[in-house]
Amino acid sequence: MSAFHDLGKVEPQRIWDGAVGRTVHGEKVTFTLVELEPGTEVPQHNHENEQHGMVLEGSLTFTVGDETQEVGPGHAWCITSHVPHSVVAGPDGAVIVEVFSPIRSDWANLQAAEPRAPRWPKS
Repeated sequence: MSAFHDLGKVEPQRIWDGAVGRTVHGEKVTFTLVELEPGTEVPQHNHENEQHGMVLEGSLTFTVGDETQEVGPGHAWCITSHVPHSVVAGPDGAVIVEVFSPIRSDWANLQAAEPRAPRWPKS
């Protein structure tokens, strides 16, 4: 198995309605490029995985625990294990990268999304 991945060629998976991820799993870390359609709502949830992420384009209203903040390109977050969080994509949607540790084994059986060219990187 190669150490290199072209995310544009990784099969997209439906993570939630309006959210598609292109994901690479390692032994201890999951890395994903997520595209959220405008207005997509990810309901409050939590998981054992620590989650770090960053906005590449677009905007999100992110709630982590008791804190809510609008985030845009260059903004990052760190969510520790079991902290409730939710997100709403802005009017232009968003493209984000996220890293989870340990790996998101619950994502192994996600449905394939319809094939499409990724929004990022822009050609």
